[in-house]
Amino acid sequence: MIARLLLSTTMLVSLCAGSALAAEAEDESSTLGEVVVTAQKREQKLQDVPISMEVVSGEKLSDFATNDFKQMVKFTPNVSVETTAGNDTIYIRGFGSPPANFSFDQAVSLYMDGVYAGRNRQAQAPFFDLARVEVLRGPQGALFGKNTPAGAVSIVSAGPTSSFEGSVTALYNFNLEGPEVSGYVSGPITDKIGARLAVKLLDQDGYIKNRATGHDDPGNKMALARLTLRFAPTDDFDYTLKTEYSDRQVKGGLTVSSPLTASQNPHKTRYLQQSALGPEGTEATSWLVSGTGNLSIGDFTLTSVTGYSFFRSNIINGFDQSVPNGNGAVTPNSVYNSYPEHFRQWSQEVRLLSPTGQKLEYVVGAYYDTALYQLTQLGGFNIASLNYFGLLNTEFRQRSQTLSAFAQATYHVTDQFRLMGSLRYTTVDKRGHFFGRLLYGPFALRPVSAVANGKINNEDNWDPSITAQYDITPQIMVYATYGRGSKSGGFVSNTYGTTNATFIYKPEKSENLEAGVKSTLADGRVVLNVSIYDTSFKNLQVSVYNPTISTYQTGNAASATSQGIEGSAAFYPAKGLDFTVAAAYQDAKYDNFPGAACLATQPITQCNPAVPASIAANNIKGAPLPYTSKFSFSAQGHYRHEFGNDMALDTTVAVHGRSKYFDSDNESPLFGRQKGYAKLDARVQYGPTDERWHVAVVGKNLTDELTTGSAFNLPAPITAAPRAILYLEETRSVAIEGGLKF
Repeated sequence: MIARLLLSTTMLVSLCAGSALAAEAEDESSTLGEVVVTAQKREQKLQDVPISMEVVSGEKLSDFATNDFKQMVKFTPNVSVETTAGNDTIYIRGFGSPPANFSFDQAVSLYMDGVYAGRNRQAQAPFFDLARVEVLRGPQGALFGKNTPAGAVSIVSAGPTSSFEGSVTALYNFNLEGPEVSGYVSGPITDKIGARLAVKLLDQDGYIKNRATGHDDPGNKMALARLTLRFAPTDDFDYTLKTEYSDRQVKGGLTVSSPLTASQNPHKTRYLQQSALGPEGTEATSWLVSGTGNLSIGDFTLTSVTGYSFFRSNIINGFDQSVPNGNGAVTPNSVYNSYPEHFRQWSQEVRLLSPTGQKLEYVVGAYYDTALYQLTQLGGFNIASLNYFGLLNTEFRQRSQTLSAFAQATYHVTDQFRLMGSLRYTTVDKRGHFFGRLLYGPFALRPVSAVANGKINNEDNWDPSITAQYDITPQIMVYATYGRGSKSGGFVSNTYGTTNATFIYKPEKSENLEAGVKSTLADGRVVLNVSIYDTSFKNLQVSVYNPTISTYQTGNAASATSQGIEGSAAFYPAKGLDFTVAAAYQDAKYDNFPGAACLATQPITQCNPAVPASIAANNIKGAPLPYTSKFSFSAQGHYRHEFGNDMALDTTVAVHGRSKYFDSDNESPLFGRQKGYAKLDARVQYGPTDERWHVAVVGKNLTDELTTGSAFNLPAPITAAPRAILYLEETRSVAIEGGLKF
């Protein structure tokens, strides 16, 4: 199948090349230019890299006031984010690590300036003053290594400049009723030292009216700063030190109540007072430090990347949303929880790059990290019908250590044909401890008191890949690749009643077959890229909610597969006018999943969630993976009109969307299915052609599409009235922006 699709795609690109090359270039400014990436540990042109990937520039992220991963992934089809009260999770090609089990390593790993950040809060709000974001689809185990069976996201911040410059941008969002201010100063301190300081401040209300408090939830307050120093005493050595600080406070939640018996139709109101554990929301502080040194040894380059990461956070959630009775009294919130977290990590990578332009080019290296993670869980209940009043508590602690070695070699068989092989060996050690108890009050819904201890010793993984590249012409490259990825096993961190028998889950492994075409045509006016893939997972790590026993079931699914096609195109027909579009189709499903929690579509005679034997015999083979759409896309058009007085008007219109998908664990066709949608964004900017200042109007989700990131069933007797809880994504917003460069 892959060979046939690749042949068809190559023929299509060749035909497009013929017509595109017939067009004459009117202006060199209407071309793509070279996008440089570091996806293979050395600087390369994007069009030369045999990986299905999307690159989002820092400028594009800034233009649309992108503050989190949920807003970023709208530029990257086949990439999505599951929004929950705990950790948001990134999915690529249908695969990700569910956020319900907090200790999961992520199947899509983040890298901040080369430093591995496998937990969401290590990079809470990194989208300011960036050079670019590289999104790599498919297993990246050979070069990125650490837990990338589904893909990787590499975030590269902007560095010091050779001359002094600076910028400040201020924005006021009318819908969120608050400002956002960002800026930087950059330049040389001496002839050997450069510096860059970037800051971002945000203080905005939310988009859901909480009728109990009168506040618009979730309010968002951020203070971010990044200091970069670059020391280059000679042409043969440089060292860059980056220190990033983040403080984020979220006031209120983003859940709304909805019927269980109707399709999703979320509204923008909620009624939820403060829980017994304190005000609902999140407080998180993080530090991320990276040091990158490059030393030239003849024609070789030795690179060292040292990282330190720390965060401390607390999430407080309330779920049961009630309304006042006739006397104005309100039934107390019946279910609430909080999750204080603490994390720190040290990492070190060393790699040696051979010179380019040789028959054989290679990179070899080694990586080490050690980390400590601590999680406290407090679960409160106030169930008058059962006379349950009390508080549950679990404590989890994990120490981990990773050591790996890797190599990649490229052999130039001819000037047009290249063979590439990669291999990474990783060994992981983990120690975990779990303790659960009932702090006070009676409780009989599920086991609470428990102790579990576990060790994972010398868990070894080998992740190879092999790629063939061929240049049909200097402008058209085709490739085919096979690669494997892996994610380490671990421990169940926050499920009540966990014992030694249920504490440890196994590692998951992935395999990927991929083929693609990358082409730059018509003197840079047309770019066409297409890839097809077949990705399979074994021992897929899952954690799903069972409302009958009101707990999460965490472990390994047997296997799952995602097959699809991804494509992107850019077209520059005239000076000042450009279009870009990206789209993806995928079919992601479980190949075999024995012992799965019951799906909403299964009759009770087939699977009874209250009967363990029924669940043990259940197999949801053929069911689609949750949070996965068949089709997703993004498109953008930009036009720049320059007036005769050295002034310019820039207009950008962008649309992104996806087809329907299940966003509840039980895949309910009613409350658990988000219908397909398309969202419209726009930006109109006016200012001088040298852009020393500008004013702009920025609109996001202008048609006010109400969509949800996830959903679950809040059952009786946890709540007096069973209901669905929906996590509402950001609604329409319009802002005015002004900026100054110097």
